[in-house]
Amino acid sequence: MTAPTASEVPAPTLTAAAVPVQPRRPWQPVWRAIVLRSALVPVIVLSPLVALPPGADHRFNVYANGARYLARPWELFGEAVHSVPQYLNLGNFRPLGRMVEWALDTVTFAITDLLGLPANVSLRLVAMVSAILLTLATVVLAESVLSRGRTFAGPPSLVSAVLPFAVGGSFVAAGRTSTTVLFGGLYFLTAALVLLVAAAAARTVGRHRLGPRLGALAVVTGAALAAFNEMAWLALPLAALVALVRARAVLGLSWRQTVGGARFTGLLWAGFLPVAIPVRVIIAGRCAGGTCYSGSDVAPAGMLGALPNRLTSWVPPLMWQRAGEGPYGHTLGPAVLVALVVLLPLVVRFRRDLPRYDSPDRRQAGALAATGIAVLLPAATMGALNEQLQRLAAAGWWGLGWRDSALAGAGGALLTVAVLAWVFARSHHSGRAHRRGTLAGVLLLVVIAAISTSANRDHRAGVAAERPAYVHDRVAQEIADFDRSAAGDGRRCTLREQFRASLPRDRRPGYQPEMRRFDQAVNAASYRLAHRPFCTRGPA
Repeated sequence: MTAPTASEVPAPTLTAAAVPVQPRRPWQPVWRAIVLRSALVPVIVLSPLVALPPGADHRFNVYANGARYLARPWELFGEAVHSVPQYLNLGNFRPLGRMVEWALDTVTFAITDLLGLPANVSLRLVAMVSAILLTLATVVLAESVLSRGRTFAGPPSLVSAVLPFAVGGSFVAAGRTSTTVLFGGLYFLTAALVLLVAAAAARTVGRHRLGPRLGALAVVTGAALAAFNEMAWLALPLAALVALVRARAVLGLSWRQTVGGARFTGLLWAGFLPVAIPVRVIIAGRCAGGTCYSGSDVAPAGMLGALPNRLTSWVPPLMWQRAGEGPYGHTLGPAVLVALVVLLPLVVRFRRDLPRYDSPDRRQAGALAATGIAVLLPAATMGALNEQLQRLAAAGWWGLGWRDSALAGAGGALLTVAVLAWVFARSHHSGRAHRRGTLAGVLLLVVIAAISTSANRDHRAGVAAERPAYVHDRVAQEIADFDRSAAGDGRRCTLREQFRASLPRDRRPGYQPEMRRFDQAVNAASYRLAHRPFCTRGPA
């Protein structure tokens, strides 16, 4: 009998059980739930504002910038550079910030062109996306600070799961200057940029070698922040503070290790200062006579008096009052119940995933609180330096939104969740008490988010009842649904005259600059979408 050859030996059959299977990471679905929550909570809270009429420069910029750069996007960069001397004379720099602002106007107008939505709706959709990015950036910052190992390589922190509820509740239309109402897309993105730069600084703590690519990126990022806008400048002190908090409070590094591992932050400053210092010197010289844009004024003398006002500007009950410009008792109505019904399924998913989260100890909770203060304090200080806000603070306008609102809201959310994490820390409670306390805190945040949703509804209803807002709402609708008939032209010409009538009496006669700006903006939009002037009785 001969032995079988190799070719005659039957190959073993591999069954499904015999195939090696990579163990699935159980925390991946939990991370996906956090991302989904970070998207849905801001959308729910901001949804009542989706048809809010445009105000201030948005009445014109969406049409003028959007129509121009949608047709010729290559002009965007050149115009931002060419306009630098003009804006320096007004007291600000911001070439990169203007590029982003104009790009957002272009995206807004592109949505109107593509989907036929009125520009005010497109504008709010863009702001919602920016608010989602800000919420995600807040989660990234918290995770980067609290992680004792490789960030995002393990189960998410409980803090990351709770933060979307807290951040979402801060998106309140607290007056007409709030970032939730005015330039939301730009300032939500600016705040997200600030938080992400700080998160990058936190993640590089303890690394004594950055490598040439990361080092060059840090220098370029610092220079870009100097050319973005004043709120973006807060990324520099925040990065330094956050790196210090993680090194000392979370990782327990020595002072020598902390300073030695702060190379990323040092390179940020190395790129920032050569741009920022000459710019501020030029602006100080040109604005010495008080002729610059008042919104960029810096008044250090009144800062301390306004600082308490700005430090509390993110507190939801104060913002609810400003949203309706009056007592917020009306806000506690049926809209709150509707918002709660929509938000509660997210709480159910949170409760189901609760055992899978990594619960922070009190040391980590303290680090998170320090991070929240590090975000909140510089933002509030920048707001308190503004002379207009100092006057409003002296007049008792608590909870009023401004450009610092986006960043202050994120800082306030971090501080709020830090308090909840410290009170209900697992290391100081039984498992049942920890779960019940955490769930009670989340339910409280959900109620706050629901009331914020109702407050936004009140703000939109109040603004929509005003005649100028009605005119701009109808203008947006007429541009989106352009009627080429004589009746359509008549309606648009009537709107043009109603816009003139809404101006102050001294600006109605003749062809005043504001009327000229209106014609230029709406004609740019109507020519782009319908190849016709907005009103045949006006200038073509």
